[in-house]
Amino acid sequence: MTSPNISVEDVPINRFHQLLTLRSGGGSFVDGYVLSIIGVAMVQMSAGLGLSSFWQGMIAASALIGIFFGGFLGGWLTDRFGRKRVFFVGPTLFILASLSQFWVESAVALFLLRFAIGIAVGIEYPVATSLLVEFLPKKNRGPRLATLTILWFAGAAFAYILGDVILRQGGDEAWRLVLASPALIGALLLLVRIGTPESPRWLLSKGRADEAEAVIRQVYGNGFSLRNLPEEPEQKKLSFLSLLHSGYGKRMLFVTMFWTCSVIPVFAVYAFAPKVLAALNLKGDWASVGSVAITLLFVVGCIIATRLINTLGRRSMLIHSFCWSGLALLGLGVFHAGSEMVILGLFGAYALFIGGAQVLQLVYPNELFPTEIRAGAVGVGTSMSRIGAAVGTWLVPMALDSYGIAFTMYAAAIVTLVGLVFSWALAPETRSLNLQQAASLN
Repeated sequence: MTSPNISVEDVPINRFHQLLTLRSGGGSFVDGYVLSIIGVAMVQMSAGLGLSSFWQGMIAASALIGIFFGGFLGGWLTDRFGRKRVFFVGPTLFILASLSQFWVESAVALFLLRFAIGIAVGIEYPVATSLLVEFLPKKNRGPRLATLTILWFAGAAFAYILGDVILRQGGDEAWRLVLASPALIGALLLLVRIGTPESPRWLLSKGRADEAEAVIRQVYGNGFSLRNLPEEPEQKKLSFLSLLHSGYGKRMLFVTMFWTCSVIPVFAVYAFAPKVLAALNLKGDWASVGSVAITLLFVVGCIIATRLINTLGRRSMLIHSFCWSGLALLGLGVFHAGSEMVILGLFGAYALFIGGAQVLQLVYPNELFPTEIRAGAVGVGTSMSRIGAAVGTWLVPMALDSYGIAFTMYAAAIVTLVGLVFSWALAPETRSLNLQQAASLN
């Protein structure tokens, strides 16, 4: 028997929550895989299609462009038509676009297919995270959402491992198999998502109380009903434009700025680690070992942050993450001519400390906005942050060539410290609040 007053946010984690984490987290794994696999295939693919340097750059950037549009689109679709329907759009696009790459014969066609894959990735962020957060118990909300970031890195690592195996075994046309390989993972994701129920919070926001209650009983048992759900229908209907004004506009500014400031240096460092390390006089074995170590430390930093997110709290973790990672980047600028151990030590410190900001990218936007505009907020944050990621990735080679490594590290430190300022001024604490309380402007 269950207490008639117990909230669904206070129940223990159950098998449904475990399965939903797999269903939602699988999207992050596929995202990491499809965004990384292009780098594995780039050399063979460029030779096979006779790609110019212009088209190599455009194809590499096409998915990021797609994410920009997909984030806005996915957020609007998810809030308008529900989490359950849109939950199957991303995997379907992954399958169709990835398979089509196997027969691609031109740079334009490949650009368009990678653009479609980017749209799928952009859609995944708002739908997968909003559906997950609307079912999770309060104490598991932060750690479970943070785990999605770790799964992204796992997908990226798997892309490099499997892609390398395919290239070694598949001959001159193996790059086609590499680009098509996400279709298999997308198909598995599509299958595992079958049977996912609609969010009762979203149903309630649309006035569909009977359907919401049926889902609650299905997930939590017959002892539960709408009275156990700490969510009320909005008295004042909210629209997508609510993200741009009143208190939610201020929250959207915070989410956009901290998300953007946290991804610009990460994308730049992750994409150009060997080049950056070479500019810091780490070459040969030092550069190879350093690139692997930095990647692993990014993951370790995210894992540590996931374990500490409820202990430290969201606000404290974000501020410390930006502060110490920014100081590490500043140190790289000051000691750019230092010894190999100093350089690797500072880079390692950055990779570890930025983990807090990384995992909060999916936590804060899902907690700070009500059900009716939650997915839209995640979509906007996804889209705007990818502009920063694309710009940062694009500028790093030019900054290194034109201004040198010290300037580049100072610029990255300034971006990180801007994130610190916005976090200090605007970051709220939401760890002890239920979802409705966290999203309330009161």
